[in-house]
Amino acid sequence: MTAPQTPHENQPPDEPHGAGADPGDGPELARELREGALIALVVAVSGVLLGLLWAWLAPRVPLIADTHNVYLKNTEGEEAIGADGTFFLLGLGFGVVSAAAVFLFRRRGGVPLVVALAVGGLLGAVLAWLTGMWLGPTPDVVAHARQVGPGVVFDGPLRLQAKGALLVWPAAAMATLIALTGLFGPRDPELDRPVVPDWSGHHHEPPAAR
Repeated sequence: MTAPQTPHENQPPDEPHGAGADPGDGPELARELREGALIALVVAVSGVLLGLLWAWLAPRVPLIADTHNVYLKNTEGEEAIGADGTFFLLGLGFGVVSAAAVFLFRRRGGVPLVVALAVGGLLGAVLAWLTGMWLGPTPDVVAHARQVGPGVVFDGPLRLQAKGALLVWPAAAMATLIALTGLFGPRDPELDRPVVPDWSGHHHEPPAAR
């Protein structure tokens, strides 16, 4: 006769601490965070290029002054709206291009990449706004009017009236990355055949062994 096994002997061996967790999750997450930070930095710095293009392409607001006041030369002109529209279109283009470049680099989406594009696009838009104003005509209209003299037309400062245009770049980047991921991203493996649930309520028992 053999002695009966105690309950302790029937128990499976203790699993090491942390069993069940994928050991690659930590390094993979750290790598995605580093890549996200780098992408956000590169996208934000590219805002300088947007600011250069905005200062170059945006229409100027012509002003004229007399000995006391400064006036708009064209009271019905749409140059100020044109500056906002130019920034809007440039932000839209930069958002699409930056998202396409990130997708070609990573070939997938993911929350870290979307957040990196959103943060980088917003910082880039703010940097472009400040760069464009710095490169444009001086914001000191009175000093500029005194410099050119009465009756001489000069360019007014480059301004962004609609501050909501700063959100165009990050919004376009996120939407483009999500669309590209849905269209061209990696697919989940499909089953060999579809699983159809049995709604009849009749469950077939396997035949009894003879």
